[in-house]
Amino acid sequence: MTTPTPAPAGAAPSAACGCAPAIPDDADAVIFDFDGTLADTTARYEHALRTALNEFGVELDPAWYRRHLGLSIHDLLAQHPGTGGLPHEEIVRLSRARLLATVRTLTPNPCVLALLRAARQTGLACAVASGAVRVLLEPGIAALGLTRELPVVVARDDVACGKPAPDLYLTAARKLGIPPRRCLAVDDAPDGIAAARTAGMRVIEVRDGHLSPTDTGAVPSRPRQQGA
Repeated sequence: MTTPTPAPAGAAPSAACGCAPAIPDDADAVIFDFDGTLADTTARYEHALRTALNEFGVELDPAWYRRHLGLSIHDLLAQHPGTGGLPHEEIVRLSRARLLATVRTLTPNPCVLALLRAARQTGLACAVASGAVRVLLEPGIAALGLTRELPVVVARDDVACGKPAPDLYLTAARKLGIPPRRCLAVDDAPDGIAAARTAGMRVIEVRDGHLSPTDTGAVPSRPRQQGA
């Protein structure tokens, strides 16, 4: 695990880019979604899927796509009204090939990156729980230079059910060794927020690049150890 870098004297790490809210004192771990949360990928993923579907004469409605943000491509194709009978694996292959070819163009969300840095500097455990498959997720994390910052990564292919089921978040908490009620989830999509809440976690929503707490109830607090 990377040794956390001390914050500059007098600076509040979580406010590095003027973002709020701060990390609650009673949180022991922060679990991040990736696509649309840590990385600004919404337009990129949408374009890749649209291009792949166009090969089969299917249009991707932007409003429909945005209502289903956070789902893996397999789950998207299973729910899309126009893809019945189409070769889903070929559509997946075309979309993933485009995404992998452009992975170096990924950019982080500054506010979420600031939250990650603040969590690491405070000594909190951090993980990713993403609806993306590992073949896309790990190159994306590496492209942002966050591999050492995020030692626990749970991908869609690691669990039986994707979001809005709680499996991804529960698996990440288990791998971190932290009870779900002491984990703070960070997600941008309705299905991801629902998944984290079902897992028993408090949630910070990423909305238009900014952070907004969606839950006000507090878990029982305990004093944080000095130096933690």
